[in-house]
Amino acid sequence: MELARDFDELEARGIRLVTISYDSGAVLRALAERHGITFTMLSDPSSEVIERFDLLNPVPEWNLGEDRGTPGIQEAVATYVSVVGANANMVGIAFPGTLILDAEGRVEERYFEDFYIERNTISSVLIRRGEGSPPVEATHVGTAQLDLTTWSGNSELAAGNRFTLVLSVEPHGGMHVYAPGAEAGGYRVIALEIEPQPFIRVLPMAYPESQPYYFEPLDETVPVYEQPFTLLQGVILEGSPEAQNLLRGRGSVTIAGTLAYQACDASVCYSPVRVPLSWTMSLRPLVFR
Repeated sequence: MELARDFDELEARGIRLVTISYDSGAVLRALAERHGITFTMLSDPSSEVIERFDLLNPVPEWNLGEDRGTPGIQEAVATYVSVVGANANMVGIAFPGTLILDAEGRVEERYFEDFYIERNTISSVLIRRGEGSPPVEATHVGTAQLDLTTWSGNSELAAGNRFTLVLSVEPHGGMHVYAPGAEAGGYRVIALEIEPQPFIRVLPMAYPESQPYYFEPLDETVPVYEQPFTLLQGVILEGSPEAQNLLRGRGSVTIAGTLAYQACDASVCYSPVRVPLSWTMSLRPLVFR
C-alpha cells in the first residue's frame, strides 16, 4: 500500500502519519498484519472524530431513506461511496482525503477529490507543499535559452491516483520566458501540452508568481519568469471500472507531452521552442480487501 511505502520518507521529513476510519480495532489489526503496516491507524467506530473534523460522508445514510433508488441518490453513491452501491454497514464512513495538521492539532491544509476512488498520492501532496525534490532518474534537458529538469512525483501508480509532473526551469542569464497574463499582449506563455489518451485526465497547470518586465522600446510591461521557477502539472489516472479494465495487465503507463515556450532577452525575441518530454510510471494493482 502506498502509505506504507511512503512511511519512511514522511518520518524523515518530520511528518507523523496517522489514519482514521470507522473500522473496528480488530479489522485494522488484521489489515496491518496482512500488509505489514507499521504506522498508526485509529479506530473511530462511532465516527465521533470523523464528524468533528467535518469528514462524515452522509451518502450511505441518504441511500437508506425515502429517496433511495432515485437517480440523484444513485449518482451520489457511485461518486462518493462505491460504484457497486451502498448499504447500512457503510453508514459512518468518512470522505477519503488527507489533512495536514500542525503540532497543536489544527488543520493547515486539506486534500480531497471529487470521486471516492481518486486519491492524492503522498508525493503529490508533498510537492504541492513545496517539499518535493528531484529523484536520481529525473530528466535533464538544455536548450539555447534555458535548462529544464523534469520528473514525475511517483514512479509507481495505481488506478485513481492523482500525481504531479514537475518541471523545474532555469532561464539562462539575461533571458526571460512569458508567464500567464502575457498572452493579452500576444506573447506565448510557457505551457505543457499533454498528448490525450484514454483515462488520463490533465488538470490545470499550477504556475508560480511571475515578475513584471518593462520593455522600453514598446513601452509595455508584461509578466515573465527571469529567475528559476517550477511548474506543477497535476494528472489523474482515472479509477473508474472502465479505466481499471483498460489498465489491467499493463505493467506501465507513459505520458507524453511538449513544453512550448518563447524566450527573449533585452533586445531579441527568439523563435518559439517545443521540447518533447515523456514520463513512464510502473502500474500496481489496487488493494480491495
